[in-house]
Amino acid sequence: MGAEGHGMAVGASGPSTTGGPAVTDLFTNPHRFGDLDGWRREAVELHARGRVVRIEQPGYRPFWAVIGHDAVMDAERRPDEFTNGPIPVLGSDEQLQIRAAQGAEIRTLIHMDDPQHAAYRKLTNDWFKPASVHRLTDRLDELSRRALDRLAELGGDTDFYREVALSYPLQVILAILGLPEADYARMNKLTQELFGAEDPDLQRAVSSPEQMVEVVTDFYRYFAELTADRIARPTDDLATLIANGIIDGEPMPELEKMGYYTIVATAGHDTTAAAMAGGMRALAEHPDQLRLLQDRPDLLANGVDEILRWTAPVRHFMRTAQADTELAGVTIARGDWLYLSYLAGNLDPSVFDDPLRFDVARANADRHIAFGYGIHFCLGAQLARMELRSLFGQLVPRLASLELAGEPRSAKTTFVGGHKTVPIRYTLRA
Repeated sequence: MGAEGHGMAVGASGPSTTGGPAVTDLFTNPHRFGDLDGWRREAVELHARGRVVRIEQPGYRPFWAVIGHDAVMDAERRPDEFTNGPIPVLGSDEQLQIRAAQGAEIRTLIHMDDPQHAAYRKLTNDWFKPASVHRLTDRLDELSRRALDRLAELGGDTDFYREVALSYPLQVILAILGLPEADYARMNKLTQELFGAEDPDLQRAVSSPEQMVEVVTDFYRYFAELTADRIARPTDDLATLIANGIIDGEPMPELEKMGYYTIVATAGHDTTAAAMAGGMRALAEHPDQLRLLQDRPDLLANGVDEILRWTAPVRHFMRTAQADTELAGVTIARGDWLYLSYLAGNLDPSVFDDPLRFDVARANADRHIAFGYGIHFCLGAQLARMELRSLFGQLVPRLASLELAGEPRSAKTTFVGGHKTVPIRYTLRA
């Protein structure tokens, strides 16, 4: 590992400018993410100490936390210097050892660097371009009407995450893949277990760390059967395109096929559900912002960007430095590990005035980096925005009243997550 250079060590009691080894669990402890308000406050305080900070936490390989908004973007602009491989997601020493012992892993777009990444992304890129996703407008509006009907049936008191946010994007992405509605419950369970592996309410009951990989194995089994079916009986859905995918003139390898299915099915579902639930909580806690959206429907698109800034469901990705270099004035050595914090970047007070204020009229809400930046910008960003605009576009005008009916709970996960409960009390206009 490289030296700390001009970076700053962070201690357990908070930021520190003193030398020597120091630790903090703000980024590594999943339980910290269970209190998103507390996490946000500490992240904003951390910004006062630097845009790139050194993290040395027992049980983890030391890394640089890139928390400055522009520093995250700068790192993303330099994919040759800061690569996704070999490890694109934070893991403890124990977790990384288990993964290494398991051998070959499913490989997704987030594990790849160019030129391989570009070749694989090109395969499905057309499916997620604006012209393609706009064809889904009628379907999204139908799902939004169904969500409103469901809220009407529930009589004014429900868990918005469980009853609306969880199912809406799942139905969208699995319809694009061409999967039957009978499989939705199974896919939802697998998605929750995959991203909720650190959360006691979401994780699969296991007797050893090695068994955690069984969730990925279940994905493999499901999509292996799907691949065989789509090769034998091709249709016009996205699953058929992946099953019969050709990369650089050769059929896509099995592990990469499984990775493609997994990233589309999970990332296209869990992240959007988290944004929907977090957005609903924010409106319940800020009735003035709900009224503003009702009075100013033209603010809807901007309000959706503020929801994305506020929730940032993909909390981080890791990068590995391929050369001695510098980032935000900090010396980075070849081999150093960097933690790109999209959640902290969206709270950068040098970019977002009063970042802890939820403001649907925020002048620069669209500068959020919830979808990443550069060549790894989220493939499904346009679709996610459309889903959020459709749902809140129909829901906001109908809300005569809205408040929290209990304490929302957040998933205790370090990678992807958001709320796992958002209890609300509401009345709907006819």
